[in-house]
Amino acid sequence: MKVEISSTQAARQFGDCLARVKYRGDSFVITRNHERVAELIPSGGSSGASWSEICEALAALPVDPGFAEDMEKVNRMDTTATNSWA
Repeated sequence: MKVEISSTQAARQFGDCLARVKYRGDSFVITRNHERVAELIPSGGSSGASWSEICEALAALPVDPGFAEDMEKVNRMDTTATNSWA
């Protein structure tokens, strides 16, 4: 997502802007007196993926129709120990 913000707002929220660039892949266009002066963008060497890229990758995975049944079997076999010191 590309967001346009003033230089004052960028200065006041710099830490938040950096976190959004790093973790969400957002970009910022920084303006002064409504004139574009700079961009804050993710570095090219970043190996992380954005949330939307992760969601797309998960959606492309094949569906295992027996997965829910397998999980139910595991849950049924899971029991609490009768002696917590055993």
